[in-house]
Amino acid sequence: MSTKYKFWDQDKLYFVTFATVGWVDVFTRPIYRDILIDSLKYCQLNKGLEIYTYCIMSNHIHMIIGRHGKYNLEEILRDFKKFTSVKILKLITENSEESRKEWMLKIFSDAGRSNSNNRNYQFWQQQNHPIELSDNKMMDQKLEYIHNNPVQAGIVLSPEEYLFSSAKNYAGRPEVLMEVKFME
Repeated sequence: MSTKYKFWDQDKLYFVTFATVGWVDVFTRPIYRDILIDSLKYCQLNKGLEIYTYCIMSNHIHMIIGRHGKYNLEEILRDFKKFTSVKILKLITENSEESRKEWMLKIFSDAGRSNSNNRNYQFWQQQNHPIELSDNKMMDQKLEYIHNNPVQAGIVLSPEEYLFSSAKNYAGRPEVLMEVKFME
């Protein structure tokens, strides 16, 4: 693992990104996306995950995160990724209405077989690529990047229109998916 991508200081904020293997568009389906949202909320309540900003796209997630309590960021993200991968793969496998089931499972299976860390499937790409946010300029830049991701993708015209992002929180809109801790 590269020494560039590590959580060096557990008391700092980090920009993280993680994506599905093969950039498979899994989170276009609410059933799978809801697992992510519920799992992030669980990590906030039970593991000390502090989410400052987030954006869930069709095949990846961007967040600015920190933590409080006994769990370190690596442990929190490891547990989150393990739980969500097992749960989502089980749902894909059992979902008789999933039209992309065979295609997705083949991609996840091929990735799992080529990675000695897995037994059958690999859902998430290995790395989180944490980038420590050492100053306000970096924080503002990453916040803007995260919230503008759906705009750049051509999904919405303004960040707060996107349903699966903390841009609504920052715009003061009432219909937020989960609470975030605002950056100061």
